[in-house]
Amino acid sequence: MKRKIYNKILKWKEQWNGRTALLVDGARRIGKSWIVEEFGRNEYKTYILIDFNNVRNEIKELFELYLTDLDTFFMRLSLYTGIRLHQRESLIIFDEVQMYPKARAAIKYLVDDGRYDYIETGSLVSINHNVKDIVIPSEEIRINMYPMDLEEFMWANGQEMLFDFVKAQYASLSPLGQSLHRQMMESLRTYILVGGMPQAVLSFVDHKDMREVDAIKRSILSLYRNDISKYAGRSAPKVSLLFDSIPGMLQQHEKRLRPSKIRTGSKMKDFSEPMFWLDESRVVNFCYNTTEPSVGLALNKDESKVKIYMADTGLLVSMAFSAGELEQYGIYEKILRGKLEFNKGMLIENLVAQMLRTSGHPLFYYTCSSREDASDRMEIDFLIRKEKVTSRHNICPIEVKSSSRYTLTSLNKYNKKFHNYLGQSYILHSKDLEIKDNFVYLPLYMAGLL
Repeated sequence: MKRKIYNKILKWKEQWNGRTALLVDGARRIGKSWIVEEFGRNEYKTYILIDFNNVRNEIKELFELYLTDLDTFFMRLSLYTGIRLHQRESLIIFDEVQMYPKARAAIKYLVDDGRYDYIETGSLVSINHNVKDIVIPSEEIRINMYPMDLEEFMWANGQEMLFDFVKAQYASLSPLGQSLHRQMMESLRTYILVGGMPQAVLSFVDHKDMREVDAIKRSILSLYRNDISKYAGRSAPKVSLLFDSIPGMLQQHEKRLRPSKIRTGSKMKDFSEPMFWLDESRVVNFCYNTTEPSVGLALNKDESKVKIYMADTGLLVSMAFSAGELEQYGIYEKILRGKLEFNKGMLIENLVAQMLRTSGHPLFYYTCSSREDASDRMEIDFLIRKEKVTSRHNICPIEVKSSSRYTLTSLNKYNKKFHNYLGQSYILHSKDLEIKDNFVYLPLYMAGLL
């Protein structure tokens, strides 16, 4: 399946020409191994993939015995794999490199040698877990990989032309029209259910069986829980508790993390290490409160107020409902038809967080619960910074509306209080694009284009 990260890897190859290795990191099961092998197949004369999750001992021994004799190292590697290496025309892939830290440490010497290109893949948590006794190579560039975004999902489903039209309409701030808007909303609701995990997307494309898709997503969630038990050490019980509490937190009106509601008497400091672990795992997206919409949103970050979203909304659906509930109560059908009222806000806000994060925005929101001044009581779902910064900072507030009936009380208050800082204000809703009263009303499927 076509993935946007391919072009980023190609840019690395062209820009660095073997002077660095590339580490593609991200959550488990998002397609890292597949994309780098596809890249090796298309962009090099030959490639060798070493899967350290299932590698022969004689290949491991190469890193122990021959790093000071790279002629022998490469000769034996070619013999063991049966693949001829060509200078500056071959790629060597270290897949699941976290399983064998000596290979990652060897990157320094291999890159300095300069004969071939190197790409590593791995889960960030397990990578960091296994670097205790090695020197992390400075000759290494990292890029993050995420689940498939809406556009990639539509590519997989043969709807590339439709999304190209969406991008054109966004660029000109023009509505799609009733028929195409309805079609896009149907595709968006399908994306909410299936999610962006490639295995689930492929199953949907091939079979259109939501029960099979759900089974795949639940197997991925089980894998994540097993990773917590395996790598989180003494923090594993709290990490598991926090991870499994995400649907409940997002169902609340005020969706931010409240430790005392997860475990009686707990405080934020009790969950600092579990939060760090989940953040490093890339299976969640953190959204922090910022106390002022200045150009440095992170400089005003209030770490005591944080929302935790799942990195993939399809996985959130399977977390929030049991397999029996999804089938017995027709929840899949209700979501597809836009008829699910209960929990819809939770899913839509998580979706927008996922789309903003995947498109490169760090996640921030604004909240103020002043008891003295009612005009200060407000909450803005997301704040993003536009690339062009002027004296006004160009911070854009975003309100997410999951139903057709809503008010803009908080957004009006926010614009009045911080008008000198702000660029365009956006409302993401289920209707077509519209510009009214200096607000841009965008359909939800355009969130990833902001």
